[in-house]
Formats: sequence, C-alpha cells, structure tokens
Amino acid sequence: MKIFPAIDIKDKKCVRLIKGDFENKTEYEMSPVEQAGKYIDNGFKNLHIVDLDGALTGDPINIDIIQEIIKKFELKIEIGGGIRNFETIQKYIDTGVEKVILGSAAVKDRRFLEEACKKFPNQIALGLDAKDGHLAISGWTEDSDKLTTEYLKKVNDYGVSRIIYTDINRDGTKQSPNFEETQKVADISNCPVVISGGVSSITDIKRAKKLNNIEGVIVGKAIYDGDIKLDELAKEIDA
Repeated sequence: MKIFPAIDIKDKKCVRLIKGDFENKTEYEMSPVEQAGKYIDNGFKNLHIVDLDGALTGDPINIDIIQEIIKKFELKIEIGGGIRNFETIQKYIDTGVEKVILGSAAVKDRRFLEEACKKFPNQIALGLDAKDGHLAISGWTEDSDKLTTEYLKKVNDYGVSRIIYTDINRDGTKQSPNFEETQKVADISNCPVVISGGVSSITDIKRAKKLNNIEGVIVGKAIYDGDIKLDELAKEIDA
C-alpha cells in the first residue's frame, strides 16, 4: 500500500478545499516545499500534488515549485491540475515527475487520453472525480453526463498506468472515503486504483488495504489538521 500525502497549491501556498469548492478553502502557513520536506523527514516516498491554479487556467502555473521539490527531495510525484495538452505533459515529465494525471481533458476527449498513453507509456494516470456516480470536470465546477463506470469501460484498454478515484462529496470532509464506489471502480479497472477523498483516520488506511486492486491512498486535510499524525501514517507504508 502506497501512502500519498497531498499538496494542493493555490497562489504558491498549500491549501485544502472542501468538496472542491474554491470559495471554501483553508490556507496553511507551511510552503509546498517545506511541506514536502516534512513528508520526506517522516519516510514518505510518494507525493500527490494538485496545481489548483492550473486546474482553473489550463497552464502549469506552479511548475517552478514542483521543480524545486524534485530537485531537493527524492520523491515519486504524481501531478494533476488542468493538464490539457501533450506539451504540458512533456514539461512535467522533463521536470522529473513520475506520473501525470489527466482529468477533464481525458473525460472530454478520449482520443487525447489514448494518444497520451501511447506517447508516454506508464506515465499517465487517470483522475476520475465523481459526484453521485457522474464524472465532474473543469476543476469540479461542471458535472458531465458521463457515468464513471461506463466511461472507464470505454478507456480501460488505453494503457493508463494508475487511476485516482475521488468522491467529490467526501473530499476535504474527513468523513472516510467512499469505499463501496471505489471498489466498483477497482473491480472494473485494468490498472491499480488510488483512493482519494475523505480519509480521516488510520482505520481508513487499514480498511483500504483489505480492498482488491488498490495501489494506495491519498491523505490530505487529515494531515494538515492533525487528525492523522505523520509518524503513525508512516507505519502504514508498504512501498
């Protein structure tokens, strides 16, 4: 089980949103680079980063911060947030990220996802952000008419290397992930799934370990608010 501590970047700061609402955000004093250092000090090897400015603009606004984190620390980073073309994917891969997460652009245009998987083998992750069973797009500001499971069935053979499944209704709420829906996705998926949204305790991590085809768990707000201590969380790392 991989543990992915999360860093969401907005205006060069670490922030957390409630259910993806940009009007309902908490800013934290520690910079993204300092936060990454804290994770390294506690023995974490993987990191989940979302460029929230990128999600809104479609440009890799905070690539300089990500570059600094990669230069300073040995971390396997997955990055998401407004990645809509091959040029941005290439920029991130050149920077040294392990996986680039495609979300809205992949949902709107399946061919883009398919081509990206061919051009960048084993480096494309698919972000499935769902609300009441339907995929949400454009920084979660729009609901699509696509059912998560139906969409996944159509793209299952494209060569995606990882799926990040987020239940938006749980994200930032610390109400525990939607394990039932996550397992439905994992049962269909040809690649391993990472759970995102709502992780509130070590109990959630232990429960995730019992599910099939689950590669890891993303933990965000519960770390920042002190509900989960980093030294306790680090004990759950398997890889």
